[in-house]
Amino acid sequence: MNGSGSGGAGANGSAPNGAGVNGAEAQAAVPAVIRMAPPETEYAGTSTDGADAAGGADGADWSGAPDAAPDRLDWDRAVELIEAADEVCLACHIAPDGDALGSMLALAQALHALGKRCLASFGEPFAVPAILRFLPGQQFLVEPARMPAAPALMISLDAAGQARLGSLAEAAGRAGALIVIDHHASNVGFGGVRLVDPDAAATAVLVEELIRRLGVPLDGDIAQGLYAGLASDTGSFKYPCTTPEVHDLAGRLLAAGVRPEEVSRELWDRAPFGYLQVLAGALSRARLERDAADGRGLVWTTIARSDREARDVPYDQLEGVIDQLRRTDEAEVAVVLKENDRGEWYVSTRAKGEVDVGRACVALGGGGHRTAAAFTMGGEPAWIIDRLRAALREPDRTDEQTDE
Repeated sequence: MNGSGSGGAGANGSAPNGAGVNGAEAQAAVPAVIRMAPPETEYAGTSTDGADAAGGADGADWSGAPDAAPDRLDWDRAVELIEAADEVCLACHIAPDGDALGSMLALAQALHALGKRCLASFGEPFAVPAILRFLPGQQFLVEPARMPAAPALMISLDAAGQARLGSLAEAAGRAGALIVIDHHASNVGFGGVRLVDPDAAATAVLVEELIRRLGVPLDGDIAQGLYAGLASDTGSFKYPCTTPEVHDLAGRLLAAGVRPEEVSRELWDRAPFGYLQVLAGALSRARLERDAADGRGLVWTTIARSDREARDVPYDQLEGVIDQLRRTDEAEVAVVLKENDRGEWYVSTRAKGEVDVGRACVALGGGGHRTAAAFTMGGEPAWIIDRLRAALREPDRTDEQTDE
């Protein structure tokens, strides 16, 4: 499973694709959607990226409102368009996470099995995150500049708004037909054909249903991408969106040949030694504010660009830090501020269920889920935390605050 991906490989080429698991083909009748538990509300175009459930796309343009998602799933039209197409272009959101990239590569392989020419990409920076280089199907990836300027058929995956496609947003706007597959409640309704369901636990859930409707049986490599997406956006099956139906789907993917221990190792259980040193520094700087979040507690820390550069740790290796911080018993909310290569701070947040961090992050220009969200902001960390602290107050108390 540890084969390396080929980020710039031409479509349908022979670049290594991360040797996927080989299992028996398995496909069963499935529910139309794998539904989320009702309390888990999603806001903007984000999902789990490895361990960062708040979206993985620093500097992303999250837009829209929680009630903006269409309520109709146009499966028949999507299947019709795909079956009639000779070439299909796929795009997921910038800085893809496990759900975005895993879903896209799984769909690319399924389309290839149907005899379609398939190109898959995401906007700059065009680099597959280290933790996702094990995913099969990377031979279908092309640099965004190699995507058609006006594709006949394009499919957007895991993006709540067209701007989340980065440099591929214009191509999406010029596409002869645009199918949007997404599970964020804030989806702004772009695209002509929408497979958007905010009750789905992951975009991978919707992609698996589409693959089934296209008549493509699951094999080990397709299932592996879907499993990575499902495991990512359910937090390895520990978030509230983990329903019986989610486990049913996971079981079908395992039956197709996925080895969960290997996927888990790639996503969460490996890191360079330098990461341990960066983590130690981040934990040593952690601050506990017992009175924040309306007395429920806030714990936060920072990781400056210089911290990780000194240990030669890439930015995309930092996702697991917040999972260590969120274990704090005295804090309902955990926050990690990570400085990206542009000098901005990507602010990951987690809550245990009593505080809606998604709403707070939307107010600060970001988004995510009720219990896992993020935003990007410039400025000093202390100033950013001040803004977040205010946004975390209950609605009846935020009315009392003055604009900063």
